[in-house]
Amino acid sequence: MFTIVGLLVVMGSVLGGFAMSGGHFGILFQPNEFIVIVGAAGGALLISAPGGIRGQVFSAFARAFAGKTPGRAEYLEALKLQYEVFSFIRKNGAVALDDHVTDMEKSSIFSKYAGFLANHHAVDFFRDALKQIVNGTASAEELDLLLDAELDTHHEEVHIPIAIIRTTSDALPGLGIVAAVLGIIITMGHLDQGPEVIGHHVAAALVGTFLGILLSYGVLAPIASTIEMQENANAKYLRSIKEGVIASLRGAAPIVAVEFARKAVFSAVRPSSDELDEACRQVKAGS
Repeated sequence: MFTIVGLLVVMGSVLGGFAMSGGHFGILFQPNEFIVIVGAAGGALLISAPGGIRGQVFSAFARAFAGKTPGRAEYLEALKLQYEVFSFIRKNGAVALDDHVTDMEKSSIFSKYAGFLANHHAVDFFRDALKQIVNGTASAEELDLLLDAELDTHHEEVHIPIAIIRTTSDALPGLGIVAAVLGIIITMGHLDQGPEVIGHHVAAALVGTFLGILLSYGVLAPIASTIEMQENANAKYLRSIKEGVIASLRGAAPIVAVEFARKAVFSAVRPSSDELDEACRQVKAGS
């Protein structure tokens, strides 16, 4: 939502300032310049994103406009879930959690947390970590390294489309110059047609430079930044789960383990300790 609002503000400010200066919008309508710049940028993006990476780039664009990142409510729900899971393990043993982990949607524990279950990446991450605990195949130190490896891989994977979008953004001013040069070449072929015709062709050529710079710094670069911020927030959500799991496996009490998880959350969306205590009391009362 705010991505769209931001783009509207950018376009409104640029075009509004142009109009206030006495500019005429008609001269900015140059489909040929737009085709040269956007077409070349799109082709460069396709070259830079082979195979399945192309789909990741398109998905990244979609996420930029969806603007969904975990907020305070989502974190509080995840912390409550972790507290209930860790309390169950302490009371019944890790092996008793096997059926709940195998089918989370039908689990009497996980089914109560619909918001968490909707986050498929977090579900897979938490399930894989809990399976290691249930099977007893990894120590706390080994699981710590294992989950860090997964987080690093996730970080590298989600930043591939961001890098491609940024590379395309960096190329747009240069492509704008290409369009402008082509416009000047056309202008040189009309030097015998008077100042008015020549002025129109020069203005059309300069529109190419204008479009390249605007699309780079006003559109693609901000979109790449918002994708990066969203992915950083989603990665922090997974790291919060990881810190809770490792603390629990090391023998921390459930309330202490979820406090480790809470401390891993960015301060802007971190539930307070009082909120967490109240949420854990609700879980305990429900149990």
